Amino acid sequence: MKAVIYGTALQWKLDLRSRALLITCYLVPLLFFALMGGIFTSVMPEMKETLIPSMTVMGVSMGAFIGMPTSLVEIYGSDIKKLYRAGGIPLGLSLFAILLSSFLHLMILSVILLVAAPVFFGASLPESLPLFFAALSIFTVVSLSLGAVLGLAARNQSRLTMVSQLFFLPSIMLSGIMFPQNLLPEPLILLGNLFPAAWGYRLMQGFGIRPLLGLGAILAIAVLACVLLWRRQAE
Repeated sequence: MKAVIYGTALQWKLDLRSRALLITCYLVPLLFFALMGGIFTSVMPEMKETLIPSMTVMGVSMGAFIGMPTSLVEIYGSDIKKLYRAGGIPLGLSLFAILLSSFLHLMILSVILLVAAPVFFGASLPESLPLFFAALSIFTVVSLSLGAVLGLAARNQSRLTMVSQLFFLPSIMLSGIMFPQNLLPEPLILLGNLFPAAWGYRLMQGFGIRPLLGLGAILAIAVLACVLLWRRQAE
């Protein structure tokens, strides 16, 4: 347990020094919130009801798909992995520490958005904060698990950047946070449902079985993929 706490604390400090993670987990989501929050609520006043879930989905997705996988590639795609092995440090500890540290960063971002949205844009708070945070936690875990697949599968940073964008952009554009998902053609709705953003957005607006099942299916597939990729990394 001490090793887990120490590893997580160390990764937290490394993340604070990582420009990539700070940009993707804090700077870009908050700038997007500051710019688009005013536009959304001015053009479509009804979006005050959904502004917090929308901005939260965008921030968590960016951190999970673009920010966190970078930390994984820095370890598993470089000679740092050899140093871990030479020092007798389990590689699984680094993976767990990165996931936990990223989870904490994204939760902090979400709290900032939750507090700032009503103050600056008159956004409505969730009807039930406990249910909102439960939905947020589930969505964040699923998104990070999918981000872990990207990080473990990528051979280098340049390839990761391209693949991460291929996951991030469709998941945001087809999730319903920009415009109602029912305005899209049926094939695009089905494509959007392959990403956690669409289900997470629905779950944060109202706890339900269908969004939970959608997120559960994505989580199961992501965990299976992580196990297979982990075996390749451990070889």
